[in-house]
Amino acid sequence: MYIKMKSNFNSIINSDTPVLVDFFAEWCGPCKALSPILKQVKEEIGDAVKIVKIDVDKNQPLAAQFQVRGIPTMILFKNGKQVWRQSGVLQKNEIVQIVKSK
Repeated sequence: MYIKMKSNFNSIINSDTPVLVDFFAEWCGPCKALSPILKQVKEEIGDAVKIVKIDVDKNQPLAAQFQVRGIPTMILFKNGKQVWRQSGVLQKNEIVQIVKSK
């Protein structure tokens, strides 16, 4: 899912269901490695999480708002609040564990 408007983004993260936001760029090698891992996470835990990808080049104000300095950066939101954040690539089991623990 790709988001362009900030107001839309706020309504998406303001959810009882945890929302994992992946800040990425098309040219970023590690971001490309993370993409299939996130698909596996979604397959494993399904509707227990929403996964949203944000292209930092197309959404610079949003990336700046969340102080995304390096990519990939994943931020987990619950009810609109940031509950976890990590830069870099994690393995599927680590991400699943984090989502389930929040």
